[in-house]
Amino acid sequence: MRRREFITLVIGAVAASPFAARAQQPAKPVVGFLQPGSPADSGHHADAFVKGLKESGFTEGENVTIEYRWAEGRYDRLPQHAEELVKLRVAVIAAGSPPATFAAKAATSTIPIVFIRNAMRWPSHGLSAVKQELMIRAWRGGCLQR
Repeated sequence: MRRREFITLVIGAVAASPFAARAQQPAKPVVGFLQPGSPADSGHHADAFVKGLKESGFTEGENVTIEYRWAEGRYDRLPQHAEELVKLRVAVIAAGSPPATFAAKAATSTIPIVFIRNAMRWPSHGLSAVKQELMIRAWRGGCLQR
């Protein structure tokens, strides 16, 4: 190999190395946030969620991305928003209400769904997540039960 070809090869490899290194870095996980309300009336739920993530070591924009979907009080939008999150291949969907959870469950059987509110009972809706088959098993006194 001649000197000029060698130098061109080395310069090309050095110039390409930042791109190769960047391509090898794992992508930030993407979390889907599905809320029936609007940022104006339910933004405090998003704030609390982001705070909880931060306390767990995940900072929005740094090592996690959050895709927000707000139905603006129109529950009929929840299925469409859930499907959008599935198409984005989010790592998990955080659902902010029973209707949001049902929409997420209908949209995917492979992406985990996290309840933002009490997962075992929604007293205001009279629903049990286990009875509604949103949860297969529940933690009860040290053992898993159906």
